[in-house]
Amino acid sequence: MKKHILLSFIMLFTLTQARMVDGIALIIEGEAVTTTEIRAVQRQKRVSKARAIDMLITDRLQKAAMKNVNLSEDEVDTKIANIASQNNVSITQMQKIIKQRGTSWNKYRSTVRNAMKKEKFYKEKVIDSIPSPSDDELKIFYKKHKKEFTIPSSIHMVEYSTVNEEVMKKFLRTKNKKGIKSRLVTKKTKDLNPSLLSMLLQTKRGEYTRPFNAGEKYVVFKIKSKRGRTNMPFKMAKQAVIKSWQQQQQGKAIRDYFEKLKTSADIQVLR
Repeated sequence: MKKHILLSFIMLFTLTQARMVDGIALIIEGEAVTTTEIRAVQRQKRVSKARAIDMLITDRLQKAAMKNVNLSEDEVDTKIANIASQNNVSITQMQKIIKQRGTSWNKYRSTVRNAMKKEKFYKEKVIDSIPSPSDDELKIFYKKHKKEFTIPSSIHMVEYSTVNEEVMKKFLRTKNKKGIKSRLVTKKTKDLNPSLLSMLLQTKRGEYTRPFNAGEKYVVFKIKSKRGRTNMPFKMAKQAVIKSWQQQQQGKAIRDYFEKLKTSADIQVLR
């Protein structure tokens, strides 16, 4: 009899401990944070428990804020269509690729929707409040972060061209070179116009650029290699400097926004 009582006590103690280990640690604006999540963030981000909790509080405040951001299904469809177009694939092909990667289409749509909601929220509540920088501010930023604005001195690639836009689109879908001319080219970055240079720099090795109208023909480049390093003069780098400056300011503004939000948020610490 005593043995049964002891076993029952041990089982009860074990269950209680399990609940404590995997229990709810905090409730932020109605959103729970479990002790398991805290430990997972600690491991994944290699941060202290206090820092993990702080990150999860920000995450829950973001989720709470996103609830009031509305997006139509048409807006999500348009965004996905743009993503597919930028990657030179059809929606059907994109669905197959997503499935091959082990993600359902509904989950992918949900991920895109959440990213759009976050972007819309930040733009409306945070980013629009950031003033535009002056040229002097940009030049100071450029000097402090000069290493960010180094680029390859030359780009080695294959140029594909055709006078027929539909033939080019088919080539990008199927890689069938019928009706397509190709040649190896090496371009010095200092000789390229800013828009073409930006596109080539954003395209990774082995990938194709989007097709563009070069006057008498449609052209696509496949990047083979990027060689050498050179500093971009401020005038050439200005758009990249503005973008980098904005990203830094936006990051700071978003952190400040949620830090202020924490002071008035409904945060219940349970354990």
